Amino acid sequence: MMQLLTQTPPTDYTAYFDHETAAETRSQYINGAIIPMAGGTLTHNTIITNLLVLIYMALRDLPYHVFVTDQRLWIPDRQMLTYPDILVTPEPPQLMEGRNDTVTNPILIAEVLSESTEAHDRGEKFAAYRTIPTLQTYLLISQTAITIEGFHKEGDRWIFQDYPPEGAITLPDLSLELAIADIYRRVDFGSQMFQADTAQP
Repeated sequence: MMQLLTQTPPTDYTAYFDHETAAETRSQYINGAIIPMAGGTLTHNTIITNLLVLIYMALRDLPYHVFVTDQRLWIPDRQMLTYPDILVTPEPPQLMEGRNDTVTNPILIAEVLSESTEAHDRGEKFAAYRTIPTLQTYLLISQTAITIEGFHKEGDRWIFQDYPPEGAITLPDLSLELAIADIYRRVDFGSQMFQADTAQP
């Protein structure tokens, strides 16, 4: 469960940005509430790193930016400032007015689920993400099993897809296909480490 750190007026971002500048850990801003974010597990960080490398290498020569973890996102319709695990924007990124460190125009967002944040990632956060006009794809990635769910926008509708563990994620807006085995490469589910078929010793 997320813990409320402090409450500020819903449109006063000064206290939030001052807090972020001084703090050693990151916090979200949701309708005036400054909410600390928990650190990631080894599995969480391994999955994020794998996904970052896969997307970055595929898009490195194309007009996109790929960001990880520390890139702040502003969602004006929900008065929310947050840090997705992975986000992709077209080039150049659009920035929050008055800021040079907060983007507003993701086309893809991915979140690695944890026990404390899963309900929020599926519920309130996804509802907020759906208000972003540019967003086309939202991925939810489990860190307890080889399970990835996706939502892709088609017109005004969001289409759900449950990807098979042996399959791949297709991202038509980026002309990109990602093998799920590669996303979970070297992820340890307890006593046995999962190795992608393409992994090198």
